[in-house]
Amino acid sequence: MSRETVYVVGHRNPDTDSICSAIGYAELCRRQGRDNVRPARAGELNRQTEFILETLGQAPPEQLHDVFPRVRDILAAAPITVHGDVPLVRALDVMRGGDIRMLPVVDGQGRPGGALVLKRLTEQIFFSEESGGIRRVLTSPASLRACLGATALHLRDADEEAELDIYVGAMASQTFRQHLAGADPARAVVFTGDRARVQRDAIEMGVRVLVVTGGLAVADEVVTAARERGVSLLVSPRDTAASALLARLSTPARHLADRDVPTVSLEDRVEDVKRLLLKGKAPGVLALDRDGRVAGVVTKTNLLTPSAVKLVLVDHNELTQALPGADQVEILEVIDHHRLGNFHTEQPIRFINQPLGSTCSVVATLYRQAGLNPEGKVAGLLLGGLLSDTVLLKSPTTTATDRELAEWLSRLAGLDMATFGRSIFAASSALGAYPSVAALLTTDFKEYQSGGRSFGVGQVEVVTFEEFEARRGALAAGLGDLRRERRLDLAGLLVTDIVAQNSLLLVQGEGELLELIDYPRLAPDLFELKGVLSRKKQLVPHLLRALRE
Repeated sequence: MSRETVYVVGHRNPDTDSICSAIGYAELCRRQGRDNVRPARAGELNRQTEFILETLGQAPPEQLHDVFPRVRDILAAAPITVHGDVPLVRALDVMRGGDIRMLPVVDGQGRPGGALVLKRLTEQIFFSEESGGIRRVLTSPASLRACLGATALHLRDADEEAELDIYVGAMASQTFRQHLAGADPARAVVFTGDRARVQRDAIEMGVRVLVVTGGLAVADEVVTAARERGVSLLVSPRDTAASALLARLSTPARHLADRDVPTVSLEDRVEDVKRLLLKGKAPGVLALDRDGRVAGVVTKTNLLTPSAVKLVLVDHNELTQALPGADQVEILEVIDHHRLGNFHTEQPIRFINQPLGSTCSVVATLYRQAGLNPEGKVAGLLLGGLLSDTVLLKSPTTTATDRELAEWLSRLAGLDMATFGRSIFAASSALGAYPSVAALLTTDFKEYQSGGRSFGVGQVEVVTFEEFEARRGALAAGLGDLRRERRLDLAGLLVTDIVAQNSLLLVQGEGELLELIDYPRLAPDLFELKGVLSRKKQLVPHLLRALRE
């Protein structure tokens, strides 16, 4: 229903590098002619990122809560429907022309009145056990006219629908009268050719509709008699056999529509619709828009349609850190600077993972490889992400390439690197700026698995440990709650003093696990990590090794 959209998106609880690299890479794609690529984010912005975006005049990227394939992603561009008043024969033409087994029946506003299901139609038309059998048809003079493509010489109560019985007057007048002797003329539809006597007999008997077949001329006195007796008179261009057969298909579509066909919304998940289809008997379900109008039909074949949403992952390569539903859509590229996780794809993809200090550094190298310079605002964003992730180029993850790229980006952005760097950290250093303890702990919280154990670590930067000490008790309690909520063996908060270039690790977990942390212990739940600035390169590898052992 929508054209393919590629989202460049970072990990959950996005940090500055995650947001800025997504914007920067999406812009590079746009400049290379990929106009369906858009930046996105997998969570709320932190204060530091907000400051950078506001300073540079950049709008935040769109926030996605998940990328589960939804009904709107797998539907055709326009729905094929039929109005409920259309004769069945026209609906069957639509089904044959579109090679479809289920056709929605709608009213004048496009709202559903059920659906025509080919298998059930066959049973209703040819194997009906209802009273009247194959002779009876629910129709009206107007519907018969439309079905046969007939010319109306006279119509009475054209739209009045009733169950009528089909008779063929292919016999002598006396035999015909005997044939209809036990019938109710007011419910009879008589088909005959150029048998003038049979035509007059049918009119005299007061049949509901007389159909003269073969496109033959009808005598003026017959037309006059039909008007006087209130008999609807049609001239069919087809012969008697074809006309009588087609009349069986003159019932308005709404009367044969299956009203038990399930409906879903455009926002329903494809996986939920799949379960609905597998347990139901209908070949499909009707998809409705927010106004209750039919937007299309979802069949088992539709479920094989790839989602219109594609992803480029930046600043992560583990699905546990990706948007919910990322495992159900196509991932086209990964651009990262972290360790490799347990990542699998069905098709080969572009996977760029470089041992640099930030994903923004990796994106900057891609601009260079393309022979392009990021324009000033984008250069500033990439510089901000680089300085944030490398802690002003002081983190152990910082490489010579990062330093050279930072100089290059600062020139393109027209920014003093030192001043800009200090301002972005000053904007995010106050612990009290977070709306709650939970927000502080989870804004940049990442989870890991090792040795059958699970742990998570958040990180905040400060310019002094004094505020941390004042809030330590509340933070410890919050970590305990977070650990229980996410069922982690260990939960920690790395508090980094970017001025002193040291960190403190506040942890909550089982006692035996805390004993494995090989750093000086200041308190039962607090460790001193001198010279440690990087969660990724220094703390997490240490914890992974400890848990494996």
